[in-house]
Amino acid sequence: MTHRLFKLIAIAFLSAGSAHAQIASSLKIAKKQHLAGEAVFAVVTITNHAARELVFQSDGRFQWLDFILKTSNGTPVNPRGRALFGPMKIAAGQTLAREVDLTQHFQLDRPGNFTVAAVIHAPGGNDDSSTTNRVFFNQSPGRLYWSQKVGIAASSNRTREFRVLNFSGDSKSQLYAQIMDNNSGQLVRTFLLGDVLMLRKPLVTVDRQQRMHVMFLATPVMWVHYVINTDGKVLDRKIHQRGPVGDPKLLTLADGSVQVANSIPYEPNAATTEGATKSHKASDRPPIDY
Repeated sequence: MTHRLFKLIAIAFLSAGSAHAQIASSLKIAKKQHLAGEAVFAVVTITNHAARELVFQSDGRFQWLDFILKTSNGTPVNPRGRALFGPMKIAAGQTLAREVDLTQHFQLDRPGNFTVAAVIHAPGGNDDSSTTNRVFFNQSPGRLYWSQKVGIAASSNRTREFRVLNFSGDSKSQLYAQIMDNNSGQLVRTFLLGDVLMLRKPLVTVDRQQRMHVMFLATPVMWVHYVINTDGKVLDRKIHQRGPVGDPKLLTLADGSVQVANSIPYEPNAATTEGATKSHKASDRPPIDY
């Protein structure tokens, strides 16, 4: 009886290991160059080559998905806490992917070079696991373009700092917004606003409601206007075109409110209709400031 029980356990273990051996996995990073503090998205892809459905799920003992994240000198990056990944059910022959923001699980707010690999634990709760390929990425501090400290309306002694940074990634000049909590020294949020043409200097100001307004030239004929609060939430985003007497401007009124002046709001439908009958000339490009 004991021999029979041992045999059944051995068969079950080999079956689980065999199923795990019949998966193919890989890891990709959305982009190689990041601004320090922005989201770093990793995509784990798993293909089920077993002849049955596989269910990857976590329990109280372990997570089915882990990451090994290290600096260029091999030092592990500190986690923010225990990661909680939802289950993944993969039918036989199916391929599924899971996207994970590494900055939500690791303290990735400093410049540097990093490597990351994903560890996938086999279904069934045994200790069998598989490690994907390693992926390299780096984080740059960028260049500070503008900053302003502001108070938080709900607290008399808490402040945050709005920042606009210029970053050249993948041969493009890009503009980022960043919010830092001055009391804790922690970054609240860092995110991409878009590609920017530095033919015109981006315009930035803060209104009476402690909201940051950023307007920048995104294409030769279009400006983008963002409104962002102290939590890093985008409250508004609009596209503007050159007005009748020059470039769009951010105008601060006497009551502290901010408006976009001298602009023509961009209407995609109207632009599509107009574009079918009108071609742009080289003279349509805005003149360069020297």
